Amino acid sequence: MEDMEMEVAPVSSEPSVIVVSESGSSTEEEDVPMQVQGPSERPRLSARRVVRRRHIGQIGSHSQFSTHEGRIRRLRELIVENLAERLSGSQDAQRSVPRVNPPPLDPEPSSSRTAAAANVATSDESSATGSSVSTEAEETRAAAQPDESQRETEPVSESEDPVTAAASPAGETEADEGEGETCSICFEPWTTAGDHRLAALRCGHLFGYICISRWLTSGGNKCPQCNKAAKRGHIIFLYARKLKALDNAEEVRLKSRLELEQGSRRMEQLEVAQCRQQMQLMVDENVRLRKEVEELRRWKAQAAFGGSSQGASLPSSQRQDSSSGGHYVFSKAVLVSQTGGSRVLSYCEPLGCLLASQPSPQATLVPGFGVKKISTATLKPSQYVPIHSKQIRGLAFSRHQDSLLLSAALDNTIKLTSLMTNTVVQAYNTGRPVWSCSWCHDNNNYIYAGLASGSVLVYDTRDTSTHVQELAPLRSSCPVVSLSYIPRAASSMFPCGGLIAGTLEGGCFWEHMEGTTYTPHILPLESGNCTDIQVEPDSRHCLVTYRPGRANPSLRCVLMELSRTPQTDSSQRPVCSCSPVQTFIAGSSCKLLTKNAVFKSPAGEGATLVCAGDEATNSTMVWDAGTGALLQKMPADLPVLDICPFGVNQSSYLASLTEKMLKVYKWE
Repeated sequence: MEDMEMEVAPVSSEPSVIVVSESGSSTEEEDVPMQVQGPSERPRLSARRVVRRRHIGQIGSHSQFSTHEGRIRRLRELIVENLAERLSGSQDAQRSVPRVNPPPLDPEPSSSRTAAAANVATSDESSATGSSVSTEAEETRAAAQPDESQRETEPVSESEDPVTAAASPAGETEADEGEGETCSICFEPWTTAGDHRLAALRCGHLFGYICISRWLTSGGNKCPQCNKAAKRGHIIFLYARKLKALDNAEEVRLKSRLELEQGSRRMEQLEVAQCRQQMQLMVDENVRLRKEVEELRRWKAQAAFGGSSQGASLPSSQRQDSSSGGHYVFSKAVLVSQTGGSRVLSYCEPLGCLLASQPSPQATLVPGFGVKKISTATLKPSQYVPIHSKQIRGLAFSRHQDSLLLSAALDNTIKLTSLMTNTVVQAYNTGRPVWSCSWCHDNNNYIYAGLASGSVLVYDTRDTSTHVQELAPLRSSCPVVSLSYIPRAASSMFPCGGLIAGTLEGGCFWEHMEGTTYTPHILPLESGNCTDIQVEPDSRHCLVTYRPGRANPSLRCVLMELSRTPQTDSSQRPVCSCSPVQTFIAGSSCKLLTKNAVFKSPAGEGATLVCAGDEATNSTMVWDAGTGALLQKMPADLPVLDICPFGVNQSSYLASLTEKMLKVYKWE
């Protein structure tokens, strides 16, 4: 009311009309009460009122109110009606809208305003100017006060009402905004797809699916919020339109695309690995063909000079004094098993490690037998791999199946073990103890197991059920102590490929015709004393070991050359046989089945070395196969059981195995 500003028209003899209005119309009288204007509106409002009052004064003689008493009576009626209307509206608004704070006290009661209006009506007519000013002030006050009451009782929106804002704390507002958006277990927004999609229990509480599933799976049998009984079968998915959930459809789509990309990448890596394997096979085939070409040239040169490779001695290319080419120098001794029990030795070229069989070092925790890895780079034992439940008698590697080890044991099984993962990938039950094993180097899908009954079982790695063929013994049922496969070589004087099986009663060559067809050839070996047969595949020679007997009291290693009779009749098949080339004499004791070795000399130029363990002197003996001369005798603490040559970084080594130790020698 204090902000109201009114203009008083100048006193004139003509009757004047008081106009309470804020509009710009030219009507003589308006029932709309005056609104309180801001400070910026006062000058403009005052100017309009002055102009309008002057205009009214000019036309006052034509007004419908002819006397001063009529004007006062009319003004009183308007004020009373306006007050009654405003008061009734204020009471209805107060009953409909609850108020927190009481309304401000009216500085001037309505009875005072009514009394003031009555006083104005009965005032002295002679003071026209004073009565006009007083009347206008009372009218303005009466018109402005109901506006304030109406403004207090008018309903407002939640965002503009200060009372509602004061009644709703900020904490409750934020809590209401956050409710219905996040999972009450992980406090993360749930989603419309994927593992964390919106789900609910029968009690009605909402969670992310993966969170409530884990909660109920891990032992919680109640709802995390209300503790009502719940289980996984109570979980349901929700499809709510107005419930706020994080849209992660794009994220799920990107994850699925990522999984597809990763799968395609793994397939590409597999294809790359297969291509590398095929390339390695082609490289090996190229090397083999080059060797055959060189061998053909050598045979052609010998035939031109009338020489022959057959006879009681080696070819002239192998009759060289290898003693001048170098010798073995002790490098390092490695402890394999403290309790003993080591038996066989093998070398894995792709992984660069030696493998020695041994009993489990923790027999109480992991009983059985396995192999110990020995790095050829550092010559240190690295890891033990358990494989069989009984002693291992044979180890063999394929030329093409990298890091896949074939092992034979007395527990009636042969097994394929991946040295990349150190796990057994395939096991075959033979039904009888296995003494030896070998790979087929002409077809890498076939493997052989030499049994204690004298039979040889042929297995196909593509068939995991049972063996595909059994090669029955031709003579006595003695254990097959050694198996060696000779690959085909069309350019060689002995082109056949097949399996040489050595028993205590002699040897047999099983010629591999095709598929699973084999033709047996009995080798002319001494009966009753054969302990081991090893093969050198390039020169097509085999080393036969005989134990001491009545006729020969010393250990003998006889180098044999395989031969094949020419086929003169189509009805008769060629006969494969062997003839002795060189004999090497060792000690007079042989109680153990020692595995010897024949291999190319590191000195090169076609020379061949023969190595055998001498049980009488506990040493490893090295001979030159061409001259039969003893080159070295390397001492050992215990009888040598197995010998394995290998090469690392253009250097040649020789490893000899006893029950406990492994000794490594380097060629210099």
